[in-house]
Amino acid sequence: MSGQSLRIVRLANFVAPASGGLRTALRELGKGYQAAGHESVLIVPGERASDRLTEQGRIITLPGPLLPGTGGYRVLADKRRVARLLEELAPDRLEVCDRTTLRWTGKWARRARVPAVMVSHETADGVLRTWGLSEGVARRAADALNVRTAHTYARVVCTTEFAEREFVRIGARNVVRAPLGVDLVERRPALHDAGLRARYAREAETLLVTCTRLSVEKRPGTALDAVEALVRRGRRAVLVVAGDGPLRPRLEQRARERGLPVTFLGHVSDHGLLGALQASADVCLAPGPAETFGLAALEAMACGTPVVVSASSALPEVIGSAGAVAADRGEAFADAVDMLLERPEAERRGIARARAECFGWDTAVRAFLAAHDAEVFLRRSVPGGVA
Repeated sequence: MSGQSLRIVRLANFVAPASGGLRTALRELGKGYQAAGHESVLIVPGERASDRLTEQGRIITLPGPLLPGTGGYRVLADKRRVARLLEELAPDRLEVCDRTTLRWTGKWARRARVPAVMVSHETADGVLRTWGLSEGVARRAADALNVRTAHTYARVVCTTEFAEREFVRIGARNVVRAPLGVDLVERRPALHDAGLRARYAREAETLLVTCTRLSVEKRPGTALDAVEALVRRGRRAVLVVAGDGPLRPRLEQRARERGLPVTFLGHVSDHGLLGALQASADVCLAPGPAETFGLAALEAMACGTPVVVSASSALPEVIGSAGAVAADRGEAFADAVDMLLERPEAERRGIARARAECFGWDTAVRAFLAAHDAEVFLRRSVPGGVA
């Protein structure tokens, strides 16, 4: 351990403009680093330049181009500007959350003799498969990418065993595990709102909710397939979709054409409203096959709502017995929903909350700081961080 306060500079691309799991993780880890006595500096792309102090530390935004077809993702494309900024900041540690366009920062860190960590927030082969590559091609491409990543950075941080496997496969020896977490105060069963539930579902209907970015790698269409299968079987089910993205127009058209009971809310910026929606649902759906942790699913469980997750993702490892696992097909997700609803409501909701309580942000912060060889030597109360 370092035994001193460190300046931890973090770089991230592909951060959703308003919300999302990566944005949440960056915020909570930054708050935790600050509470632990370290200085957190986050560099992200945006529409225009800015530099501000926040509860998670300093956030520097550099202008970055939009990636076509991603629904608002931007990237830090100006390497020289980023490198100059890194030199000015003189970090004690570097943490990078993009192993594609930002992998060059590992070489910068080596030259500057700054210990650098790459955080694997997704599996490379999983993402490549969602974009249409065959399993074999995706695996070979992922292995080549991961070999270079493992060689370039001092450590690779994986949030689950699932995410770690693709590095174990190539023989990487510098991989460490650090779970993410959930705010167990902000997300709780008491957020259940009968009035909100009645807005979207009648008393005898099953309310399904999915909170996800509407993009190809998240496979939101599986949720629509599931509700269509349930209705076809005679179950009175409705689906509420909280989230936005490039696939939204296509999904809305599909729901209209098939007469599906689906409500699209778009991006929900009110965290309280989103929590109430998750707590008021009967079951939440997490169909993304490339998820390596799944914060939205964990938030739903913290609200006492069981989740159906993709068998192709890391989520079976995260949810344990607090939900159900399904193949990446609507019929399979419908089967899982039926199975969960056979359990007594109090039982399934209690199990979901209990499982979520295993994942606090304080544990996550300590694990990430350990990956940086950074001590937790200053403790002050920060909600969701190190208390």
